Amino acid sequence: MDKKQLEESVNNRRTFAIISHPDAGKTTITEQLLLFGGVVRKAGTVKAKKSGNFAKSDWMEIEKKRGISVTSSVMQFDYAGKKVNILDTPGHEDFSEDTYRTLMAVDSAVMVIDSAKGIEPQTKKLFQVCRMRGIPIFTFINKLDRDGREPLDLTAELEDVLGIESYAMNWPIGMGKGLKGLYDIYNHRIELYRSEDEGQAFLELDDNGEIKGDNPLKDESIYKQVLEEIELIEGAGSEFDEEKIAKGELTPVFFGSALTNFGVKTFLDAYLKYAPKPAAHKTEDGSEVEPDRKDFSGFIFKIQANMNPNHRDRIAFVRICSGEFDRGMDVFLERTGKKLRLSNSTQFMADTRETLETAVAGDIIGLYDTGNFQIGDSIYTGKKAVKFEKLPQFTPELFMRVTAKNVMKQKSFHKGIQQLVQEGAVQLYQSYSTGDYILGAVGQLQFEVFQFRMANEYNSEVVMTPMGHKIARWIDPEQLDEKMSSSRNLLVKDRAGMPLFLFENEFAERWFMDKYPDVKLTAKL
Repeated sequence: MDKKQLEESVNNRRTFAIISHPDAGKTTITEQLLLFGGVVRKAGTVKAKKSGNFAKSDWMEIEKKRGISVTSSVMQFDYAGKKVNILDTPGHEDFSEDTYRTLMAVDSAVMVIDSAKGIEPQTKKLFQVCRMRGIPIFTFINKLDRDGREPLDLTAELEDVLGIESYAMNWPIGMGKGLKGLYDIYNHRIELYRSEDEGQAFLELDDNGEIKGDNPLKDESIYKQVLEEIELIEGAGSEFDEEKIAKGELTPVFFGSALTNFGVKTFLDAYLKYAPKPAAHKTEDGSEVEPDRKDFSGFIFKIQANMNPNHRDRIAFVRICSGEFDRGMDVFLERTGKKLRLSNSTQFMADTRETLETAVAGDIIGLYDTGNFQIGDSIYTGKKAVKFEKLPQFTPELFMRVTAKNVMKQKSFHKGIQQLVQEGAVQLYQSYSTGDYILGAVGQLQFEVFQFRMANEYNSEVVMTPMGHKIARWIDPEQLDEKMSSSRNLLVKDRAGMPLFLFENEFAERWFMDKYPDVKLTAKL
């Protein structure tokens, strides 16, 4: 591509993550977006044990069994002249690290809120990450098909708890069994509530905001109440401001029901109009790489083993930050300085994928990996090395000893551990004295998923012995004396061979620091 073609292609990309607290409907709205993109004929649901029509974005066996998302999925489709990259993230807090890394690879976020529950703890945490990065946030208040809280309460909570201005793009006319439709403030129309099979139905509004012609809602008391509420928010609420949206200071708010596919298309159309095109990415030295830069560059934000269990494959997910990708191209891996040929590349639809020939900045691509890549790696072409800023890494708080149940299956045990650890969901340590494997994680669910996948994908049953909460602190190898270790501070080494102590509690850590005042301990490497 020449510079102009590259610029046009990049400008057509829209790459976003969907974030929420568990069970707010995040995966269901993803399914509906895929339906509009022509990727699926019928949207699945997360909890579909009876029908068997599981969400396309929940492809792992454990996700289908548990009815939750435990890993970020990547999906791509074309819609209204745009190429859309959606990253559906796990809502469960035990998988925050995966979600945080995913948020480094997108240009905007869609925040899904349950209309009955409002702002929940995980939503608040993920919002703060988006705010920290200054990425635009679009809000979809979901589950209007059920009774929920008053819309005015929900928007007030959004502003008070999250500290962001909001602009209501539409407003519900009733909810639950009394749901009549949406007063579409932005498009100046009313969208009547219809079943998914009936499709959309709109009523035009006149200059005074009244329904033109025959008004099927004129006798509905809820309609009169909505008119009063709209008058109130238009008088006292924030004004629509594209510049504030782009800076992440104002969030456009949409109401709807993902389950019944009501209000989702209206949301998608508006989102694509105001969502940002791919932005520049920061490097470790503080400079920025512009998306229309001629040389190719990108970073690996996720590694996933066994997306196709039959082939025991391993895929590295890459966010392209600049230039154009061509299958078979040679790139440099910044961490090692080695040159690699990218000959096996894919684009995704959750668990299905097809060979990808070309892609540009903003796209998410998959590279078949034989063990060359690690999470956080930068790849690039050209004479000047590119190293993108470090991805977030959490220090584990929960620890487990792990051994193979069947000592005759050590090979599959070691392979499974190495591959699953490289995905970043659990951290691997080894006892300094015995070499025993110890796993560290942010939450208990990560261990359950690890155990399930070891048995399911590697045919290796494992015995996991809880060690409880520990405080992990790294120590400079030059300051280390193995005699410092005790029952209260276990000495282990991480995957890179760096020593650290697992302290029993804060008291044990303080006692150690008092005993060895010259020793410097750090929470992260």
